[in-house]
Amino acid sequence: MNNSQEKDRQQDIPADQDAELKILNDQMQRRIEERDLLSKEGITPYPYGFDVTAHSTPIIENFQDDKPETVSVAGRIMTIRKMGKASFFHIQDTAGKIQVYIRRDDVGQEVYRVFKLLDIGDIVGVKGYTFRTKTGEISIHAEEFMLLSKSLRPIPVAKEKEIDGKKVTYDAFSNKETRYRQRYVDLIVNPEVKETFIKRSAIISFMRGFFTSRGYLEVETPILQPIYGGAAARPFTTHHNALDMELYLRIANELYLKRLIVGGFDGVFEFAKDFRNEGIDRFHNPEFTLVELYVAYKDYYWMMELVEDLIVETCMSVNGTDTTRFLDNDISLKPPFRRLTIADAIGEYCSVDIRDKSETELRNTAKDLGLSLDPKMSSGKIIDEIFGEFVEPKLIQPTFITDYPTEMSPLAKKHRSQEGVVERFELIVGGKELCNSFSELNDPVVQRERLESQAKLKLRGDDEAMVVDEDFLRALEYGMPPCAGLGIGVDRLVMLLTGQDSIRDVIFFPHMKPE
Repeated sequence: MNNSQEKDRQQDIPADQDAELKILNDQMQRRIEERDLLSKEGITPYPYGFDVTAHSTPIIENFQDDKPETVSVAGRIMTIRKMGKASFFHIQDTAGKIQVYIRRDDVGQEVYRVFKLLDIGDIVGVKGYTFRTKTGEISIHAEEFMLLSKSLRPIPVAKEKEIDGKKVTYDAFSNKETRYRQRYVDLIVNPEVKETFIKRSAIISFMRGFFTSRGYLEVETPILQPIYGGAAARPFTTHHNALDMELYLRIANELYLKRLIVGGFDGVFEFAKDFRNEGIDRFHNPEFTLVELYVAYKDYYWMMELVEDLIVETCMSVNGTDTTRFLDNDISLKPPFRRLTIADAIGEYCSVDIRDKSETELRNTAKDLGLSLDPKMSSGKIIDEIFGEFVEPKLIQPTFITDYPTEMSPLAKKHRSQEGVVERFELIVGGKELCNSFSELNDPVVQRERLESQAKLKLRGDDEAMVVDEDFLRALEYGMPPCAGLGIGVDRLVMLLTGQDSIRDVIFFPHMKPE
């Protein structure tokens, strides 16, 4: 950037932001000077390692006044009170915070001088013994001290003031967008955020154990696919140079998992990163985690019961209860869940009957309800639009919505006793879809007809319609046993069980618009 460009850029910065930048630049410059001073004196600001034997919270929880313990800890300086010959500071490690007392006569004059050059945000190692201060705080008396990483950029530090007898926090790192963009800072200064992601890991771990304990095999299937399928969604497209061919990031792993059922596995599942080229909002991220399960010789009735067990047991495992608080609602996850066909649900909440209606009639019904529809929408899309607008948001307690129109579910088996619908359910909780399941279609002739019908919808302009996958059809022609399939949105399940109201709060690094 030349001088004129830099001048133009500075003119675009508001005065208050310009002042903040100057303060930041001054602080960083001072830290860089401290780093350089340490290096010149032969003290590396970035050594190679440190022997950690203990962590903050267990030290505090297990402390006994009559049994001081020798410990070696490491963490980031979060508060610091520098005094003459002795100082106090708090370090934050993976488990929490603990205070450290450091004295020049214990660690030596040179080491103490290094300490006096340090700042909030620097990462240090401490070896010493535990004790309780006069104020009652369990702390570590440092006998050895070492700088492990010099922080060049100051971390935001929340401050408290007492106003009218109440503590008021200011300068907190609380802006949502900044927190999502700089999750590393968010985790440092808002350590409670870690708990959501620790619980996310526990949820996935429990689900994995739930499936494997029942004998199902965890597998991996391709992320880059020559033909996308298994869901109604727009894919991301890329190009393979060596093969000179277009490839797609998977929108689902369904069709590959069914190939494995054809191959002879009775139960397979996969925790998959899937990608859909769609909008971003509180419940959608273009890259998301989905777990899919396929079990031979079962149907969607059996799968409903499995889902009830899975959801409530996962909640009990991570929360210790069968209830959760989500979007200001107390939700009971205790089975059995309510079951309602999509036609009955629309009838109950919209007072209209969609059964046996033509596309024109459905369009008129939607218009009467106040919906403005894309003229390219087919019957299935119109029903989905009515349900999504008027019914889904009202389904707070767990509800299985079942028996969808055939056009909406080209991979599901036709209903055994009702015409025009398939054996499919979605689990709606807190007003949002959480699971999707079919009695899987295994008739290759019917499956071809369904996919060809989808291809016609694509020609009409439905860019989310499925495409014909000849290799998948070939696999079905070898014979696939009766099968129940299930897909669960892991991110949404984590939202539900941790009480978060945005998908961005349960994904470490959500996609954002460019800064």
